[in-house]
Parts: sequence; C-alpha cells; structure tokens
Amino acid sequence: MNEVRPELDELLFSSLENVLVESVEATDMVVRIEALSTARQATCPGCGYLSGRIHGSYLRFPHDLPTAGRSVVVALRVRRFVCAEGSCSRKTFAEQVPGLTRRFGRRTERLRSTLISVGLALAGRAGARMTDVFGAPVSRNTLLRLIASLPDPPVPAPRVVGVDEYAQRKGRIYGTVLVDVETRRPIDLLPDREADTLAAWLAKRPGIEIVCRDRAPFFAEGATRGAPQAIQIADRWHLWHNLGEAAEKCVYRHRSCLHPAPALPDEPPEQAEAESAASSPWPTGHRFAERTRAKHATIHALLKTGHSKRSVARQLGMTLNTILRFSRAATPDELFTGQWQSRATKLDAYKPYLDLRRQEGCTNAWKLWEEIREQGYPDGYGNVRNYVSRTLRGKPQPVGPRPPSARAVTRWLLTHPDALVESHRIQLKAVLANCPELDVLAKHVRAFAHMVTDLQGDQLPEWIESARAATGLPSLSRFAHHLERDLDAVVAGLSQPWNSGVVEGHVNRIKMLKRQMFGRAGFELLRKRVLLAK
Repeated sequence: MNEVRPELDELLFSSLENVLVESVEATDMVVRIEALSTARQATCPGCGYLSGRIHGSYLRFPHDLPTAGRSVVVALRVRRFVCAEGSCSRKTFAEQVPGLTRRFGRRTERLRSTLISVGLALAGRAGARMTDVFGAPVSRNTLLRLIASLPDPPVPAPRVVGVDEYAQRKGRIYGTVLVDVETRRPIDLLPDREADTLAAWLAKRPGIEIVCRDRAPFFAEGATRGAPQAIQIADRWHLWHNLGEAAEKCVYRHRSCLHPAPALPDEPPEQAEAESAASSPWPTGHRFAERTRAKHATIHALLKTGHSKRSVARQLGMTLNTILRFSRAATPDELFTGQWQSRATKLDAYKPYLDLRRQEGCTNAWKLWEEIREQGYPDGYGNVRNYVSRTLRGKPQPVGPRPPSARAVTRWLLTHPDALVESHRIQLKAVLANCPELDVLAKHVRAFAHMVTDLQGDQLPEWIESARAATGLPSLSRFAHHLERDLDAVVAGLSQPWNSGVVEGHVNRIKMLKRQMFGRAGFELLRKRVLLAK
C-alpha cells in the first residue's frame, strides 16, 4: 500500500498540496477515498494569524466528480487549530484545503466548478437534466444559486465599445448591453436604457475612443454626455434598415404604378342578366337570394306545365299564399322588398376606392379596412369584410398577371442588380419605366448603397439634399431629415469600418439565455450568465 499511495496522490489530487490519500474503496455505486490534510499550519480566517497548534480533528465528506458511472465521496480528515491571537474573536478554526474544500462546502471545488459551468451554459432545468446524466444530480435551484454566488467579473476599460438595447420584458422593460467591439466580448449590462445611466457608465472610463450605436436618442445623448471625447458611429445596418422602411412606404404610396389598370372588355349581351342580378339588393352568391331565385324558377316551371297553384303548393310543401306571391312576381327581383332593399351605408363613399384596390389585386379585407380607416371611415372591420367577401370576390379577376406587391418591389430595389434573377429584373424595369417617382427612388437607394459598401460618408450631405428635393417621395424626405439630426454619427458610420454587428449578436444571445431561464431571468442572474459564460 505504501508503494501505491504516491500514485494515488498523483492520480486523484495531482494539483493539490498537503493532501495524503490513505485508501480507496470501490463498490458498485460509490467510490470512497480516505484522505487527510498534512499541512503543519493553517491561517485563521478571522485575523490572518498563522497557527500550528492543533485543537482536534474531524471528518468531512465532500462529493467529488463521478468516475466510471459511480459517485465519488472523499472522507477527508481535517483539523481544528487554536488561534493564539488574543484580539481575535475566534478561539479555534477549521483548516481549509485550497483547491479542494471551502467553508460549509459539501462538494469539492472541481465538482463545484463543473456544476457552475453547466449552469452558465444550460441554466436551471436543462442543467439539472445534464448533471443527472453524468452522475452528479442536483436541482435546478442549486445550479441557479451557484451562479448567483459567483463574484462580479472585472469590467475592463475598452477602446471601442458597442451599445444597444435588449428587452427584459418586451414592450415594457428594456436594458442596455455594452460590448468590447475589438475583443467581441460583453463588458457589462445596465438595468435600463436611460441616457443618465449610460453617461455615468461611460464617464468612469475615459479611455473610450469610439462608441458604436444605433440612432436612438437616449444612446446619442448618453454617449455625448458620458464620453465627449469619443467618436460616435451610427450602425450601417440600422441605416440600411431604416432606408428600406422608408422605401417601402414610398412604393406603397405609388402602388397604382405597379401594374397598369386593365382595359375593360365590351359587355356581351348575355351578361345583362348577370349584371341585373348583381345590381339587385341581394347580389349573386347570397344564400337567401339564390334560394329565392331557385324557388321562383321552380314554381313558374311547374305552372307552365299546367299544374294548378294548389298542386304546386302540395308538391313543394309551401302554403298557397307563398305560391300566389311567387306566381305574381315576373322576376325574382320583385320579391326583394322591405328590409332587403338597398339602403345607404357609411361604406358607400369608400366603395369606389375598394373596387379600385380590388382591380389592383388587393383582396385582404383587413388591409383594405386599415386603408379606408386612414381616410376617415368610422366603422369597424366587419362591414368591410362582408363587402369584400360577398361583392368584390364575386367579380371577375383582372386580366393579366398579378402585379408585384410593394414589399416585393422594395426587396428588388434593396438587392444588388447583379443578384436579381432575370424575371425580377424585368419586372422591376417595367415598374420603374411606368413610374418616374419610383425610378428616382431607385437611384437614391443605389447611391446610398454605394456609400454603405464603399464607406463614402463624405457624399452623405449631397445625398441628403437631393433626397429632400425629391417630389412625390415624402417618406424618403423624412428619412433624409432624420439623418441630418445625427449627421456626424451617420457620416462616421459611413466612413469608419466599425459597426454594431457583434452587439446585435449578443442581443440575440441574451434572448436565448432568457428563454432558457423562463421566468427566472432576473437582471442580476442574467448579467452573470451573459458576462461569465464562455
């Protein structure tokens, strides 16, 4: 056994000093390691006095990392030392083995660090399932407590910092994430997105030279007050995204240019009866109208064959008065009286617009209702839905291919011309040839794209002046006006190679961490997982 002990010490506690392994006992489920501390002195945790006077000893049983599917328990004999410092409030104290035990600890330090790594990576529920797999089962609450007990990581002073917001509770509570753009690591999380909080954080780090951000006013104000010496850079992706939103509004404003209005064919004589039915108070397709027309046709057919009115009533199961009323009506429209007569509604003033939009290919009742509501329509969605389903959808489809949507045309405008497929290139060319305003919009989008890709920020003032002078494109003019409010940061964003892409990646990572922790993603716990997880 004496020959085996040095090998056991090297195998089991190679990184520890002053630990002697006495024996190893293995059963089917547990491996028991008996060890003792061999240090001659220990430091008092109260006063720091080094004592070598032993008061007594006792056994501790910390759990260690499992091996070969069996749990490991260390039976460690430790000693209590007498503190000889008279001013110390402690009379005795228990020694701790550095790297193996800690005060009140029930696990070895390497098992504890393993559990912390699992908790940082997988959080509570998934982490608890993982620990059960490798043979060291703990509860999800234990993993979260271990994470919460970690000390705050040191916050370095970066040279280039990226700033963005993240949602702690979407639509209600937002925080701020700060990332070192050079090392691509998160630096800190702030509990809100107020300008004062960001300014105070930046003011403590005067070495910051560049701040990458979006164009949110609270970030602009906080960066200006907290780091006046730093260059502020507006993120290029956000600029391009904002331009895309403005371009889509411009295309939607000129949606009538996306497809020419189809020529109406000459009305054939055989359609006169169909139009008469469509113009009746009960249009074609209405279930009561179709039932009435069918009854009228059946009754008149039986009467023409020579049946009496009483015979027709018996055959059809109707009363004689009903048969008399149908027989007196030469056409079914004469039966549509009283409450079924056409009456004026609040929707009548908007029906020409709805018909026009139907000819343009729009059949979405909700979208049509939103459009006429902006024009002053006071009623709800139900009337528009009924009109579209009963009237517009019964009309013939416009002749020719369906025109492209405003979003599709916007996507073509924002795509590099060489990356467009041939069919989309032809459609876009036809749209631009049919609408001078959209042709001007396309030129401005491509000019802005050249500034973004080639980092030509010095051309931005000229582009803004041209965009504001464009007629028929109010959304583009507003976008250019907003760029002027943050001109220095936008010019720097279109001239410098820095951007906030890495910050957006960490925002998505924060979303994933929040989903892992379900409702327990409090700020302190979330902050430690974001900053400490590898």
